[in-house]
Amino acid sequence: MHILVVEDEKKVASFIKRGLEAANYSVDVEHDGEAGLNRLLKSDYDLVILDVMLPKLDGLSLMKEIRQRRVDVPVLLLTARVTVAERVMGLDLGADDYLTKPFAFEELLARVRALLRRGAAPVPAVLAIADLRLDPATREVTRGNKRIDLTPKEYALLEFLLRRRDQVLSRAVLAQHVWGVNYDTFTNVIDVYVNYLRKKIDSDFEPKLIHTVRGFGYVLKEEPSAP
Repeated sequence: MHILVVEDEKKVASFIKRGLEAANYSVDVEHDGEAGLNRLLKSDYDLVILDVMLPKLDGLSLMKEIRQRRVDVPVLLLTARVTVAERVMGLDLGADDYLTKPFAFEELLARVRALLRRGAAPVPAVLAIADLRLDPATREVTRGNKRIDLTPKEYALLEFLLRRRDQVLSRAVLAQHVWGVNYDTFTNVIDVYVNYLRKKIDSDFEPKLIHTVRGFGYVLKEEPSAP
C-alpha cells in the first residue's frame, strides 16, 4: 500500500513515516500543500494523511482541490483544531476521517487500516430511481441525459436518500448519517440542503422525487406526475 503524508512539521512527518514503514507501508512525504497536490496528481496513492495547517496551500484547500479534480483517494485529516465547525468543514469537503493532535501512533495506524479496508471494497452498484442515476464509483450524477453537479455534501445527502429510497427519514437521522452531528446543533441546515438538492434534481424534471413528510422529514420515492 502506497501512502502520501503531507505534514509541514518535519519531526511529526518523520515519526509518521518511520512508523508506517515499520508496518510495511510505502510512504512518501511532502511538507507543503502545493507540493502535496503535485505529488498526488503525478502518482497513485491508496491513502493521503493530510495536516490541516500547511504552508503555500492549507489542508482544507488541498482537500477541496483533491475532490474537485475527482481524485477518489481516502483522506485522513490531522488537525490541532478541535471545534465541531472545523471538523464538519473538513468532512464536508470530502475527508474520510480526522485525527486530533497529539495522537497515539497506534490510533493513527488503526485508522489507516480502517480507511485502506474501506478503499479496497468492491466497486458499488449504480443507484437509480426513475431517470436519476448516481454512480458511487465515479461520483457522477445524471437525470435523464443531463449531468448534475453537486457539492460534496449534496452528493452525500442524495446518496443516503437513494440508499434509503421509499423510507421516510427524520431530520435527526439525516443529521446523524450525513453530517455526523446531532440535529439540535444544525437548526435548519438540513432543510436548506434538501432545497438545494431539489433545485438541482427535481425543479426541471418529472416526476418529483424528494417529498416532504410534514412534521417528520423527507422521503425519496417515485410518484406518477399529476395529469
